[in-house]
Amino acid sequence: MNTVTDTLRITVGGYQPPESVLNRAVGVFSDSLAESLGATTNFGAEVVLQGNMPQSHGIKAADLLTLVESGELTMCYFSASYLEARVPELAVFDLPFVLDDREKAYALFDGAVGKLIKDRFRALTGFELLGFWDYGFRNFTSGVRPIRTPADCAGLTARAMDSDIHKEMFRLLGTEAAHVDVRDLPGAVADGKIELQENALTNFYRFGMHKHHHYVTLTRHLFGLSLFLCHRATFESWPEEVRQAVVRATDDATRAQRGFAATEDDEMVEALRAANNELVFLSDAERNGFIDAMAPIVAQQRAKLGDDLVNQVVDHVVG
Repeated sequence: MNTVTDTLRITVGGYQPPESVLNRAVGVFSDSLAESLGATTNFGAEVVLQGNMPQSHGIKAADLLTLVESGELTMCYFSASYLEARVPELAVFDLPFVLDDREKAYALFDGAVGKLIKDRFRALTGFELLGFWDYGFRNFTSGVRPIRTPADCAGLTARAMDSDIHKEMFRLLGTEAAHVDVRDLPGAVADGKIELQENALTNFYRFGMHKHHHYVTLTRHLFGLSLFLCHRATFESWPEEVRQAVVRATDDATRAQRGFAATEDDEMVEALRAANNELVFLSDAERNGFIDAMAPIVAQQRAKLGDDLVNQVVDHVVG
């Protein structure tokens, strides 16, 4: 055991309740980092998780990105879709109905495509992208009627994330969707302003939206990808052995987090059944109706990103 001569202080921002699969992963990161630093360096570790800053600090969830990029926070987790405007290559992970197998998705994140995304983050942002985390497949919910076909979406007031792809997805389904920050989404669902939304089951249930949106359609149309981000200037200021310890701790947290997410998806289905939500399981023909409706998004991203990148993802999933 090395003698501690300095303490690495890290503040991590989040926007979810304590039991979320993302906040729990930060706990694993903290424990692993303390162990790794203690074994290999003269540093100790103090990781402070501010796990639900919209509630505790009254900020929008999206403000976490600004706080990390400015260095006011050291790290945060955040949905990848919000950063597609700045790192366009991220859009390959938001191609509808493409990433529908967890293990194949993880292989992409941990392979050449993931390395490309990390390099692009270094070139285009003030973030160091440490890890690709999983918060569950995304599904449609409504407080008005069951969603079985694209036509069932028409005329409903919808919510999209702050992503051109997500807004285009709703447009193709026959409805215009406005962005609502995570902080404000549960209230907008509760008061009926949002009649249609899509989200991971863990968010839908743990934010209490299941109490107001009775109908849940298990489309699994998108993979819920969250990025574990660090203020790059801070990361680069740490000694090499500290950076290596942070990377090792992230790897440990990522393995644990992905396990949490897979288990949570199954648990949330049972929790929604117990809460008397109506779960809609699509037939192959019904699912194909949504795939056909959203197909133009894949063509649009091919034109934007090029065949090579899109094919790396599509061929990997199909192969």
